[in-house]
Amino acid sequence: MMRAVELFAGAGGLAMGVSLAGFRSLAVVEWDKWACDTVRENQRRGYPLVSGWPLSEGDVRAVDWSSIPQDIELLAGGPPCQPFSMGGKHQAHDDKRDMFPATVQIVRGLRPKTFIVENVKGLTRSSFANYFEYIKLQLEFPEAPRQEGESWFDHLMRLQTEKTSGRMHETGLTYNVTATLVNAADYGVPQKRERVFIVGTRSDLGIDWHFPEATHSEDALIYSQWVSGEYWERHKIAKRDRPMQPAKLAKRIQALTTKPPTTLPWRTVRDAIADLPDPRSRAAANVRDHKFQDGAKVYPGHTGSPLDQPAKTIKAGDHGVPGGENMMVLTDGSVRYFTARETARIQTFPDGYVFHGSWTETMRQLGNAVPVALGRIVASSVAEALIRSELHRIQANMDANKKKSAA
Repeated sequence: MMRAVELFAGAGGLAMGVSLAGFRSLAVVEWDKWACDTVRENQRRGYPLVSGWPLSEGDVRAVDWSSIPQDIELLAGGPPCQPFSMGGKHQAHDDKRDMFPATVQIVRGLRPKTFIVENVKGLTRSSFANYFEYIKLQLEFPEAPRQEGESWFDHLMRLQTEKTSGRMHETGLTYNVTATLVNAADYGVPQKRERVFIVGTRSDLGIDWHFPEATHSEDALIYSQWVSGEYWERHKIAKRDRPMQPAKLAKRIQALTTKPPTTLPWRTVRDAIADLPDPRSRAAANVRDHKFQDGAKVYPGHTGSPLDQPAKTIKAGDHGVPGGENMMVLTDGSVRYFTARETARIQTFPDGYVFHGSWTETMRQLGNAVPVALGRIVASSVAEALIRSELHRIQANMDANKKKSAA
């Protein structure tokens, strides 16, 4: 069994994806009490994916890591994103919530074979370019920490010199680091959620890893809606009840008619929640976390997610979230808030997983989470690369032994 440690686990999205990819968690660390209560509640209920997690509530910097063996297969986590998010104050290295230095320190101590670090798209903004490069270089050279009195920028310069020289890749603990900006919708998540994944493989292991190819596309969704009509037929929507074909898509639709896409269609809000009852109906009482929330309103810049598109990015807020990411637009043009269960569906949490706290608190946990399905896809690709590397090592040893025997 491949071993993993999860940092900044939140309500468990990435950690559940890691478990689904075949890793066994040796430690799951999260400082937020409400998120920990969610994990504990599911453990109490016997939910299989989390039942065996050794959950630790607290700051990752205060954890005693001595019981965790070096050379674990995976370290995974999403350091707090407020320093880089579009909704935050954008302080990056000046923000005390920046947990990248702590992450690097743990990498240095545990020497994992691989790591997966997830963060917001805002990390890639031009104003953060130097600091983003600094983060990647720290993860590439974890044994070259910042010295006392050294500014982060001077440390960056030193790391860049180190990378150019190539010395540490020959003698020290180093990682091959790849950073990829990903739209979750391209991987079957019913949400346009752009996130950065920073994946590292330990240089001495020769692991050949590439980010998984996208499996879904907007072109395929357009084709299924406006060329084949399969989307509407699947949802049993009569032609008279279908929306009008958007005029702005006419040329694109024509091109797709002659050259159909080979990917799967983006999944939409309707795809995600079609079998859930209306939260205002009596049947909704039988669905956990599916309570109607009143008060959704449309105003400039706050328009909600269309039913027949992937949702806007679910964010860690409720009434005040800009853009209306936490509400949906119904077929009659009215809007309502997503229920917690609908939001969980959009974040690809399984229905058997419940959330601890009020609707507002649950929406915060969900907004901070990595979609479970996306976490599984990324972690599975890392697991496959680890297995290929191990098989290659075994084969190389067998070949070497054969040569010795022949001699």
